[in-house]
Amino acid sequence: QVQLVESGGGLVQAGNSLRLSCAASGRTFGNNAMGWFRQAPGKEREFVAGISWSGAFTYYADSVKGRFTISRDNAKNTMYLQMNSLKTEDTAVYFCAAGVVRGGRRIEDYNYWGQGTQVTVSS
Repeated sequence: QVQLVESGGGLVQAGNSLRLSCAASGRTFGNNAMGWFRQAPGKEREFVAGISWSGAFTYYADSVKGRFTISRDNAKNTMYLQMNSLKTEDTAVYFCAAGVVRGGRRIEDYNYWGQGTQVTVSS
């Protein structure tokens, strides 16, 4: 069992940066692939970025590639999403997730979810 809590969201102007954190509890954190998803109003939840259990393998949605960086610190049971050059279209609730499928990009690839943190990017 893994419990996930996101933090770090907020209101930021376009072009600026934010760093999201996902704190995990549970003994299996280091064994899980992790990911970030987001959901904008009226839209489906979409994949943003994923990272393997060791952190050596990362992968991104095309829409954020080159702007966002996913990382994890297994000693601290925490995953991060550094978001640079934010755009208004990045506005969404961001969710962290844990699963066992390396390279997973689908919602069904993840078993555990946080409650989400709001990111709002103004123009």
